[in-house]
Amino acid sequence: MKNINYTLRKIHYWGAILAAIPIVIVIVTGIMLQVKKQWVWVQPKTIKGVAKQPQLSFAQILQAATKADKGINSWKDIDRLDVRPNKGIVKVRGKNKWEIQIDTQTGEIRQIAYRRSDMIESIHDGSFFHDHAKLWLFLPSAIVLLILWITGIYLFFLPIWRRAKKRRQKK
Repeated sequence: MKNINYTLRKIHYWGAILAAIPIVIVIVTGIMLQVKKQWVWVQPKTIKGVAKQPQLSFAQILQAATKADKGINSWKDIDRLDVRPNKGIVKVRGKNKWEIQIDTQTGEIRQIAYRRSDMIESIHDGSFFHDHAKLWLFLPSAIVLLILWITGIYLFFLPIWRRAKKRRQKK
């Protein structure tokens, strides 16, 4: 029994050291992503538009986005469109991380802001560093964290179990 306790303590000790940096990165970026809607530095607030149904064509959306002068000149510069019919807005996300919010009825630009949430998410999952970092660094760190949790729970409850066993033997 002492040998397994010694081994679990060593695994717990060295596992914590090996996984510390990736785990801290995941924790910090995870906290940032949890509050992204409350923190406009991470993700711009969605501004409401006029209509509840989109009235603009794709050509009109592209035309409005090019007027923003944020590096969007053609569809090649756009990463994605995020249409929010209930808010009357379409978010045009450029590949350069700029977000342009356009009213879906009037075509008016409602807001232009830099969007950091996608970059923070890629740091969070490890793909920001390299495609292999996600599978060969962050995944093993997650497995080590699970092992740390299991060994930590065992090491936490071990003295409690021992004291309970001694009390039962005294009776």
